[in-house]
Amino acid sequence: MAQDSSSLKEPKADAFDEEASVDTVYSVTGQIAKETGHDIQYRTCSWQKTAGLLFSEYICLAILSFPWSYSVLGLVPGVLVTVGVAATVQYTSLIVWKFCLKHPEVRDVCDIGRIIFGGSEWGYNFTAAMFILNNTFIQALHCLVGAKVLNTLSNGGWCTIGFSAVSALLCFVVSLPRTLSQLSGLGTFSAVTMGIAVLLAIIFSGIQDEPFGYVNGEPPIVTKFPAAGTTFVTGMSAFLNISYTLIGQITIPSFIAEMKEPRDFPKALWAVTICEVVVFTLCGSIMYHFVGNQYMTAPAFGSLQPLYKKIAFSFAIPTIIYLGSLYSSVSARFIFFRIFSNSKHRHSNTVLGWGTWVGIIAATWILAFIIAEVIPFFSDLLSLMSSLFDGWFGFIYWGMAYFLMNPDKTKSWRNPETWLNYFLIALGFYMLGAGTYVSVQSIIDSYRASAVGSVFSCASNGV
Repeated sequence: MAQDSSSLKEPKADAFDEEASVDTVYSVTGQIAKETGHDIQYRTCSWQKTAGLLFSEYICLAILSFPWSYSVLGLVPGVLVTVGVAATVQYTSLIVWKFCLKHPEVRDVCDIGRIIFGGSEWGYNFTAAMFILNNTFIQALHCLVGAKVLNTLSNGGWCTIGFSAVSALLCFVVSLPRTLSQLSGLGTFSAVTMGIAVLLAIIFSGIQDEPFGYVNGEPPIVTKFPAAGTTFVTGMSAFLNISYTLIGQITIPSFIAEMKEPRDFPKALWAVTICEVVVFTLCGSIMYHFVGNQYMTAPAFGSLQPLYKKIAFSFAIPTIIYLGSLYSSVSARFIFFRIFSNSKHRHSNTVLGWGTWVGIIAATWILAFIIAEVIPFFSDLLSLMSSLFDGWFGFIYWGMAYFLMNPDKTKSWRNPETWLNYFLIALGFYMLGAGTYVSVQSIIDSYRASAVGSVFSCASNGV
């Protein structure tokens, strides 16, 4: 790889053990020592700051898609899917962590792609393309929801394209810091404000007289299992919405690469996983209980009465701006490190270095803005992103990484963990195939039913 890791001591290639940990500490310490005296130092994140980054990634607007998913799947399957996906994400995230300990030269998921595909250049390039596309789609989502919240608060007072452009511009500014440590404080703030938004949405759904759009004589319908007439397309879309919110392993290698002590990563991971399962399940089930099937929207802010909707939605603004910025920063870091793999511009405050960094950030947001205008709807965009990328970065890659770290287990058919990882790989390919079909079909159905606005439209997309 074209990066400053050639002089680092490589950990042994056998299974993860205490000796590998010692080698990892030596290698990370070597990286920290090489940064001494640099204007910009990357190995500076504590586990607490990493937890802040993870909280900001998971405590996001997509939580408000859970009530809609529960209204499609039914309460019992909705909760089971939430807990099940969270458990697999926790397990595979620990695989990512162990893999990064064995390979401290890894800077991002693209480096892992190169390794698990046998060191091949095509494996690296394929992963890089998927990595950039995934992050850019997430940025597009934040252009879309930025316009959605501004339209909601202003009662559609301006053109949606303009609101989307304003959202992209604000995110661009927040994306400019060069290290993740500098972003962690804002990440913690955004997670707190999003938590307040979710809490207010739950409370308001319970105290309002009736859901927005209520029809007299038609009380909210709540079912324990999928309602009659639920199609495969809508059911799979609901599953993909839940999966998208919980799956975030794609950024973990980038976070670990900037930790002072990578062995502390599980502390941050467990704290976030416990909180997200509690928050996601409570939000989905309580709001679904009060709103019901026929009045549910995605995001669920749209099911609240206008005043309540505006109050709760306004607290989501920091997360909308910050989280898109985080993914832009991760993408820019990948490109920037490849351009300046062995250069002073990588770690110094030079005009060329900063000019290149700003240019990369700007390019990612221009592309994200275009995508947001082409696919201008929340739920289907979540499903499409989940199907295209989460199969790879949520399941397939980490099953492959497990077998690479434990080559003896590939033929150990009596080991339950072997079957588990083969299942995860199969699940990832199923999401990729069936999920993409469902997402595309749902988009086609939405356009045919005139349920969404047209591309590059000024029409309000407020909820």
